[in-house]
Amino acid sequence: MPAQDNDSPRFDPALERYQKQILFAGIGEAGQQRLLRSSVLLVGCGALGSVIADQLGRAGVGRLRIVDRDFVETSNLQRQVLYDEQDVADQLPKAVAAARKLARINSTVRVEPVVADVNRHNVLELMRGMDIVLDGTDNFETRFLMNDAALELGVPWINGGCVGSHGQVMTIIPGRTACFRCLIPAAPQAGATETCDTAGVLASAVNVVSSLQVVDALKILTGQSALIDNVLTVVDVWDGTHRRLKLGDLSQTSGCPACQGGERAWLRGEAGSQSTILCGRNAVQLAPAGNEQLSLEELANRLRPLGAVSTNAYLVRFSVAPYEMTVFKDGRAIVKGTEDPAVARSLYARYIGH
Repeated sequence: MPAQDNDSPRFDPALERYQKQILFAGIGEAGQQRLLRSSVLLVGCGALGSVIADQLGRAGVGRLRIVDRDFVETSNLQRQVLYDEQDVADQLPKAVAAARKLARINSTVRVEPVVADVNRHNVLELMRGMDIVLDGTDNFETRFLMNDAALELGVPWINGGCVGSHGQVMTIIPGRTACFRCLIPAAPQAGATETCDTAGVLASAVNVVSSLQVVDALKILTGQSALIDNVLTVVDVWDGTHRRLKLGDLSQTSGCPACQGGERAWLRGEAGSQSTILCGRNAVQLAPAGNEQLSLEELANRLRPLGAVSTNAYLVRFSVAPYEMTVFKDGRAIVKGTEDPAVARSLYARYIGH
C-alpha cells in the first residue's frame, strides 16, 4: 500500500456537507468559508422566505436572522416549504417553526427567530451588522421601509415578489445600483396591482423567484458583488419567459429622492400606516404605535368568557363569529374575517382594549 503524500490536500470533515457546493467553481472552498462567517437578515418567512431560508440554511450561512409577524395556517402549505400540518396544529409563528425545521436540516447554522413586525422602530437594529438582507415580504410598505434602512446603513438587499405565475427580482447595492424607489417612486394605490387574492400564486413561480434571490445572495456573500448586474429580472413560469431589464443610470435620470436625495420617508414615519391587509387571507394586521409587551396569560383569561380561546407561548387566538383574532406579545393582532381596517380596529379596541 503506497504511503500517503503529506502534501496532498486534507479533507475537512466540517465541510463534508458542502462538498458539491465547494466543487462549483463559482464558490470553492474560499467562498464556502466566507459563507460560514456570513450574517443574513430575512424579512418575511412565507412563500418566498421559506424557500430562501431553506436554501441558505443548506448552503451554510453562519447566522440567519428570520423576522416574521405571522403564524402557520393550512393554506400556507401549498407553497411555504418549511412548514407542515403539525406546525398548523401547534399554532406556531412562522419564524419559530422555520427555526425548528432548519435546526434539523443544518444544526451548524445559528438561526435567530424573531416574531415581530418589521417597522420603523426596529428595522435599523434588526438590519445592523448584517451582510445582506433578503425580502420575503408580500407588501410594498415594508419594502419601502427596507429600502430606506438599507440605504441608511449601506447594506445590500435583494427584493423579490411573486403573484400568479410571474415574479421579479432586483438586487440593490447602495451607492452602485438603482434602489427600489428608483423603480417604484411611491406605493401603488389599492387595487392598482394584482395580488394573490385576485391572481393566486403558483408554488413553482415562488421557487424560481426565491432561487434567483438566493443566487445573488451567494454572489455577494462570497465576495463577488461585481457579478451583480443592475437589472430587474422578470420571469413567468407559465409562459416560460425570462427577461432582464437593464436599469442603467435610473437613479440619476429619475432624480430618486431616496438614494440621490437622502429622503427616508418610511424610516422617519412620514409615510406608511399601522394597518396592513394581508394577501390572500381575508385578514388585517394591526400594529400598536408603541413598543409594548402584553401578558398573554392575562389576556387569555380576560377573553375566555367572551368566546373560544386557545393559547401558547407565542400568541393568543380568540374567536367570536364571524371573526378570529390572533394576538402576539408585542400587541400586534391579525384580525381574520374582514379586509376593512376600520372594522379590524373596532374589534381590537373592543376586545383588546387599547
